[in-house]
Amino acid sequence: MRTYKQVFSETKTALVPFFVIGDPDLQTSLSIVKASIDAGADILELGIPFSDPIADGPTIQKADIRAAKNGMNVKKAREFIGKVKAYKDIPIGLLMYYNLVYQYGKEKFFEDFARAGVNSVLIADLNINDADEIIEPARAAGLETVFMATPNTRDERIKQIASKTTGFIYAVSLLGVTGSRDKLSGLVEGFLNKLKRLTKVPVCVGFGISKPEHAASIAKLGADGVIIGSRIVKIIEENLGSKDKMLAEISKFISDVKKTL
Repeated sequence: MRTYKQVFSETKTALVPFFVIGDPDLQTSLSIVKASIDAGADILELGIPFSDPIADGPTIQKADIRAAKNGMNVKKAREFIGKVKAYKDIPIGLLMYYNLVYQYGKEKFFEDFARAGVNSVLIADLNINDADEIIEPARAAGLETVFMATPNTRDERIKQIASKTTGFIYAVSLLGVTGSRDKLSGLVEGFLNKLKRLTKVPVCVGFGISKPEHAASIAKLGADGVIIGSRIVKIIEENLGSKDKMLAEISKFISDVKKTL
């Protein structure tokens, strides 16, 4: 199975698009993910729809609602990932919320999704102080660990996060929830420099990155990866009446970002 380490060693800055599994429906979602792979995605970050996604803004919240209304659940998400891996061996990270893992059963969740082909599970609402709850079962299943850091995370806490991370640190570029922004956060440069100074763990930057030039700027600052979610999910929302146009626009956007990297 292809690993994060392989991608980061072969790619100056990895392109990591985010999608909600099952948005807007199961078959279209699979077509979207395949199109993103063909357009140049290096790693996939996938979300399983949840009723209370507290880290997400309106765009991804609406995607969660669309996917849930069309019957997406944890079991179907696992099957979906198997189909993606059958299409291409690309690293996949899940970005989700703890209640879904807890209800499924921690050990069983990590074991089942590792078998499906997932590389890591990032739980957005799990505090790093409580991370030991999931680190051992995740590693026992063969999964990498990925945790978030924000611009106001203290130096000692960053070191703590890095010590528990085997995959990459998800650097939140701003103070707030997910969503497209016209301008790149002014906090990114200083925050990324601090992360690079304090740790040797790979760093992928997300939240608010919505244009190819944003991605290019992040790459120039030395990020190992650029995560783009809301801007791509917005393309889905804007083209619900035309699946062909939706796929074409997503492919073009990802291809354009990839060229800048």
